[in-house]
Amino acid sequence: MPDINYAEKYEVQVDERFKVASVTESAVNRNYSFDGVNKINIYSVETAPLNDYNRESASNRYGIAKELGNAVQSLTLTQDKSFTFTIDRGNHEDTVLANSAGNALQRQIDEVVTPTVDKYRINVMAKNAGTVLKQIITDKNAYQSFIEASVVLIENKVPTENRIAFVSPAFYMLMKSDRNFTGYGDKVNNVAVTGSIAKIDGINIIVVPSDYLPERTNFIITHPMATVSPVKLAEYKTHDNPPGISGWLCEGRIYYDAFVLNNKKNAIVVSQAVSEEELLKETQ
Repeated sequence: MPDINYAEKYEVQVDERFKVASVTESAVNRNYSFDGVNKINIYSVETAPLNDYNRESASNRYGIAKELGNAVQSLTLTQDKSFTFTIDRGNHEDTVLANSAGNALQRQIDEVVTPTVDKYRINVMAKNAGTVLKQIITDKNAYQSFIEASVVLIENKVPTENRIAFVSPAFYMLMKSDRNFTGYGDKVNNVAVTGSIAKIDGINIIVVPSDYLPERTNFIITHPMATVSPVKLAEYKTHDNPPGISGWLCEGRIYYDAFVLNNKKNAIVVSQAVSEEELLKETQ
């Protein structure tokens, strides 16, 4: 039997749990259509090298022609999640209407569905990142460590606009304590006035709960072009007095996935925390 607290003299307002709005919508794209299918193939095509034009040659002055090859990346939707619950009409009446079906459905979306999708997307980004930096980060080098990751994206020719970083609370604290940032950083005044960090090196900062990130992750910097995340179906229903139930039956289903494109994975950099011993082994 579920735990149901029947009302004697309770406030109508429900003591809601804290929730976090989706943090990944701005970090993904939906540029590819899955309409009518659960799998698509994306082609990437090679390029040809530049040659020295040979004015003296009798033929092939442009060089030897190369047949361009291509590669195929197959994307198949795998995440098909659902939920269901009931609210008995008697329990609804006896709890001073606190068990509202509509509110309960929204609560389920806010507290369960949205975080699940966000965590999945972030983990896909981390797993398929083009670069993983092993870093020992302290309050003395947090700013430098972040800039090192940002420079990787510059070297990879990733556009500077619209970059996004998901940072752990631990890294966020170290950054705010790093005098190299608070003394000379690009958002010093904003930090002083609001107490928050909105951008670092022009990159939008999103602080996420620790359990949104893979274990030992300091931060992930990404660009929306790198990750495709289709939501093919998001369906939520409330049935009033369905057969066999005096009350409401709530159901929901979300069919989605996330993929890092092969030619865009270099737009993702992950900073992974390591010990001095582990870092020494990495460099040997």
